[in-house]
Amino acid sequence: MSHLPNFIHQHFDKTAEELGEIEKRVLKKAHERKIVSTDVNAAFSAESSFGARLADGIARVGGSWFFIIGFLLFLVFWCVVNTIILMTRAFDPYPFIFLNLVLSMLAAIQAPIIMMSQNRQAERDRFEAAKDYEVNLKAELEVLSLHQKIDLQVLTELSAVREEIARLSKVVSEKGGNY
Repeated sequence: MSHLPNFIHQHFDKTAEELGEIEKRVLKKAHERKIVSTDVNAAFSAESSFGARLADGIARVGGSWFFIIGFLLFLVFWCVVNTIILMTRAFDPYPFIFLNLVLSMLAAIQAPIIMMSQNRQAERDRFEAAKDYEVNLKAELEVLSLHQKIDLQVLTELSAVREEIARLSKVVSEKGGNY
């Protein structure tokens, strides 16, 4: 860990105190050789409240073709029942004022729920971006670490080759160079 401040400065162009929480956490995980990638769906769902999951479910159903077609069939049924079948005793005669009230109440409830779900989706996107950043940062650190190890290995081997050349040159010069 003694080489850590030099590593931080070399790769982050910051001091250890200037690093953010994410960088510190990733650096610690990299140093410990631990994984930073997680199942984003499971991690995000674990932090979700019941209301948030309910809003997502309602938005998922309300934004589906099944709901749209089903609701369209309901509207057609409502209109047919109140104009043709119950011509004389319709409970909501044309212009369907009660249906308008029901639709208005549905829209008044559904709109904020969908907005909650959209806000939650934006949170999820930010969460995923943060997780992607952590994984990418750790991958970069690992690649840089491998580069350093390879460079050190090459330098060590090159130094050994130079020493062998120097030794052989000395042997050749001692023998009089008659080779």
